[in-house]
Amino acid sequence: MQRRANLESIIRLDSELNQIQDLDLLLERILLEARRVVHADAGSIYVKDGDKLAIKYSQNDTLQKALPPGQKLVYSVFTIPINEKTLSGYCALTKEILNVKDVYNIPSDSSFSFNTQYDKISGYKSTSMLTVPLKTAENKLLGVIQVINAKDESGSIIPFSQEDELLISHFAVNATVALQRAYMTRAMILRMIKMSELRDPKETGAHVNRVAGYAVELYDRWAYHHTVPDVERDKFRDTLKIAAMLHDVGKVAISDLILKKPAKFTPEEYAIMQGHTYFGARLFDDIQSPLDVIASEIALTHHENWDGSGYPGWIDPFTLQPIKSDSTGKPLGRKGEEIPLGGRIVAIADVFDALSSRRVYKEPWDEQSVYNEIRKLSGKKFDPELVEMFFEILPNIKQIRDLYPELAE
Repeated sequence: MQRRANLESIIRLDSELNQIQDLDLLLERILLEARRVVHADAGSIYVKDGDKLAIKYSQNDTLQKALPPGQKLVYSVFTIPINEKTLSGYCALTKEILNVKDVYNIPSDSSFSFNTQYDKISGYKSTSMLTVPLKTAENKLLGVIQVINAKDESGSIIPFSQEDELLISHFAVNATVALQRAYMTRAMILRMIKMSELRDPKETGAHVNRVAGYAVELYDRWAYHHTVPDVERDKFRDTLKIAAMLHDVGKVAISDLILKKPAKFTPEEYAIMQGHTYFGARLFDDIQSPLDVIASEIALTHHENWDGSGYPGWIDPFTLQPIKSDSTGKPLGRKGEEIPLGGRIVAIADVFDALSSRRVYKEPWDEQSVYNEIRKLSGKKFDPELVEMFFEILPNIKQIRDLYPELAE
C-alpha cells in the first residue's frame, strides 16, 4: 500500500512540476520533492556544465531548523569534475544510480570517495547517500540529484533501500521531462535577452539572472513577513522570476546612438531612453497569462520611485496619454504602493546589480558603498520595507551573485 501511495504521489508531482516555468525554481522544487520521496534529511542538485557539475541548490532540514524563522540556508557554490573520483562525478560519468550506505566507510577498492571537508565546513554528518542521474530519453545527462541521510519514522538515519532507488528513478524520469521543457523556456527568454544585449552591452545573461534571482529572494522574504500562503507564493515567485529577467527588454526599441553613447545623455536623449519602459510593456500587450501581466507591469514601472519622482509615471503605454496628471497635463509619477510589487522589487535588484558590476564606463563600487547607497535611497527611490528586507537576506543575495558571475563577454 505504501509503495502504491508513493507512486501515486510521484504521478501527482509530475503535473505540479510541469506547471513551474522557471528553470532555477524548478531545480529547487525537484530537489525538495526528491528528498520527500525517499525521506532524505538533506541533498543537493547539480546541472551539467561542460565537463563539470555545477551545484544549483542545497537543502538540509537539520541545519535549516537551527536558523531563525524565515531565513534560508546559505551554501557554498562550486563545481565538480565529471569523473570517477567523487560520488556525484561518478554518477554523472556512468549515468547510473549510486547508493552508498555510509560515505565514511566506502570500500578501499572503489574509485570514488567522499570529501569529508564538506561536512567539516557545514558541521553536518553525512552517512547514507543516494546519487541519481537526470538523463533524457536519448541518454543525455542534464544533471544529478544527490540525497543524503535517509530517515526512518523515529528520525534515525538509515541506508537508502532498493525501494528508494525505484521510487527516485521514477521521479527522476518525470523531473527530467519537466527540466527539458524549462530549458526550452529559459532558452527562448535568453534569446530575447540576447537581442537586448546586442543593443545594450549591459544587458547580459548573467545580469538578468542575478536581477531575477535577487528579485525572488526579496519576494520570498516579503511573502514571509506578509504570511502569504505557500501556493500563492510559489505561483507568484515563478512568474516574477521570468518577468524580472525581461525588465529591460524594451531597450531593443532604443537607438544605438543613445544606448551606446559613452557620455552623459542630453535631456532629450534621456527622455528617449526612458521610453524603454513603455516599449517593454507593449511587448506583452496580448495578455494570455499572469506572466504577461506581471512582465508588462515590471517593464513599465521598475524606474518608478517610491517618492513619485521616477518615470514614466501614470501613462497609457500604448497611447502615451496621461492616466493621472497634474494641473499642466503632465503625467503624475506613481508613488508608494501605487507601484506594483514586482516593479518595486526589481527596482532594488536592478540598481544593486548595476552598482556592484563593472561596466565599460565604471568599475564596480565596493560593497559598503553599495549598501550605503541602497540605504540612502530608502523612502526616496525604494520601498523602505523592501530595503530592510534586502539587508535581512544579504547572505542569500551574495550567494545569487556567486551563482551568476559575469563572464568575459
